[in-house]
Amino acid sequence: MKRLITLIMVSLILLTSLQALSFEPFFEYEAGAISILSHTYQNGVSSSDPGTLFDFRDEGGQDVLYPFERFQIGARIDDRHRVWFSYQPLELVTNVTFREDVSVGNYDFVAGTPMKLTYSFPFYRLSYTYDLLGEYENAYLGPGLVLQIRNASIRFESLTAGAESLYVTQNVGLVPALALYSEYRFPFGVTLSADIAGSYADSAFFNGADYEFSGSILDASLRMAYQTTDRLALFGNLRYFGGTSKGTSDGDDSWSVSETNFSQNNIASITASVGALITF
Repeated sequence: MKRLITLIMVSLILLTSLQALSFEPFFEYEAGAISILSHTYQNGVSSSDPGTLFDFRDEGGQDVLYPFERFQIGARIDDRHRVWFSYQPLELVTNVTFREDVSVGNYDFVAGTPMKLTYSFPFYRLSYTYDLLGEYENAYLGPGLVLQIRNASIRFESLTAGAESLYVTQNVGLVPALALYSEYRFPFGVTLSADIAGSYADSAFFNGADYEFSGSILDASLRMAYQTTDRLALFGNLRYFGGTSKGTSDGDDSWSVSETNFSQNNIASITASVGALITF
């Protein structure tokens, strides 16, 4: 009975506190094009026998524009707190005939082999920032934290009739990072903003893996928005997104993880998009 009374009291206090705070939820969607600036991948037995350093852009057909989109939902709480969840799908599928022999994992694909290559790296991210400029009504400068789910899948598939060569590696992990969000709202309806999330670590704990490796992410955008109504803003966005990873695993029992332990994956991209922001 005492526990029930305590729980009721705590719940009432929390509800009273939340009612005293301003709460402004928002939803935004953006779509555009993504260009891969550089992208290399390597998987082998060890750092001394790493396999082919494969260039996805120049050798794997990623030298074209791809559709891009991103979804975000969140809220401003008491003006100074900003919490939001982001989802960005990303799957690059290309077809190319290898002009040279390529060794990846336990597979050796010979020159002249028609291939289907898939690089899938969607991410799910929870972000929080706190405004340091609370006394300035039209400005926001908020450092904070990010927790991102890394969800990678890479496939090399031979399209030669009768061939059974299929390289697959997949990985999921939690990656913490630092965040910075800033904006300035002009009185004539235009808002300029910047959003940055990034990290670099040489530790399994911070890279969301079960083995030691070095890795980094950087997601930085610049945006110009125009407030068309009290609840709707239209914007244009320019974004850089990139990441690196390098390390040697201890092996894995999963059949969808490469049997070779050394891997290296470096990607850099830029996106241009337009979108809409709705506040409620």
